[in-house]
Amino acid sequence: MADDKKVIFSMTGVTKTSSRTGKTVLKDIYLSFFYGAKIGILGLNGAGKSTLLRIIGGLETPTSGAMAVDGSP
Repeated sequence: MADDKKVIFSMTGVTKTSSRTGKTVLKDIYLSFFYGAKIGILGLNGAGKSTLLRIIGGLETPTSGAMAVDGSP
């Protein structure tokens, strides 16, 4: 399989609920990134963009759902 067709990161059914407020910030998110892909995150203020990026970066853990990372190019 060509590298540009290889999924290197995926999220399935990721939900994040704030432990402080109990508000659901992200609900049932499904994402897949291909090797070499360029991505952008768009949304209104308070939509959960920063939370999503912190989860992708490993700084926060989702309340539910699964993530898979394949680090080999």
